[in-house]
Amino acid sequence: MKHFTSINDIEDPIALVNEAITLKNTEKKSEIGKNKTIGLLFFNSSLRTRMSTQKAAQNLGMEVMILNVNNDGWALEFEEGAVMKGKTVEHIKDAAAVMGLYCDILAIRCFPNLENKEEDYADKIINQFIQYAKVSVVSLESATRHPLQSLADMITIQEHKTKEKPKVVLTWAPHIKPIPQVVANSFAEWTLASGYDLTITHPEGYELSKAFTKGAIIETDQEKALQDADFVYVKNWSSFTDYGKVLPVEEDWMLTNAKLKVTNSAKVMHCLPVRRNVELSDEVLDSENSLILQQAENRVYAAQTVLKKILETNF
Repeated sequence: MKHFTSINDIEDPIALVNEAITLKNTEKKSEIGKNKTIGLLFFNSSLRTRMSTQKAAQNLGMEVMILNVNNDGWALEFEEGAVMKGKTVEHIKDAAAVMGLYCDILAIRCFPNLENKEEDYADKIINQFIQYAKVSVVSLESATRHPLQSLADMITIQEHKTKEKPKVVLTWAPHIKPIPQVVANSFAEWTLASGYDLTITHPEGYELSKAFTKGAIIETDQEKALQDADFVYVKNWSSFTDYGKVLPVEEDWMLTNAKLKVTNSAKVMHCLPVRRNVELSDEVLDSENSLILQQAENRVYAAQTVLKKILETNF
């Protein structure tokens, strides 16, 4: 594995999940990363991603550099051939090249602007780091995907499933502001690649890109979608078709225990942070069926497994 930016960078998602579970249970620390440095670059706020990836790197013996790019670094220019007479100070081709000299692996977190669909879905920031840094690049979330979160989600499902092929439901939830499609895209991609039955339920107008949902059942009736579900993943996202917009929704889409009665005593998942009593009710989040803390814990082992494979195959 050279880079980790999507499920396309791995051959067998289930094998990677099982490798992570083995690492979690038998080999939490090693020195494979000794004398190697990882740079964690944050263009956006982070809690779980920052802390879990730092802990994962330290568990492997790596040195960790953390840069809050927008606050600590120079304003970066990403346009080729730009005449830099404005607010940008340094071009990505120079900054990324320098970072590649200082670090053996770069891990990058950046969000979409939710204004230009084509630009966002080109994943320009991640791809330019790959182009200019010349070292392995790990996505800590991009404009289109959140692969480390999705790997942690697959680990969590593997640990808690009671049948080989559970029914998994991804349900849209309300929010107070526009949220990227990133987590939903990635979860759909990984769930389908893992061979699970996936139903995606959302109000009309909130369809995701078909590039991520091919093979899933799409259902606008939330109650029908939840029927006999084994896992329910709750996430908000803004419109993909009417890009970045929050469309009006009359129905109540917040997940409650009453809505879960039609499920197979489903385990409930959310990537966090969560707006309580907006996306999910307290009664669901604090119930025995909630897996939110297990998902958060597995973020460490998802990141550690990915970094370990990069170290094994590139150094």
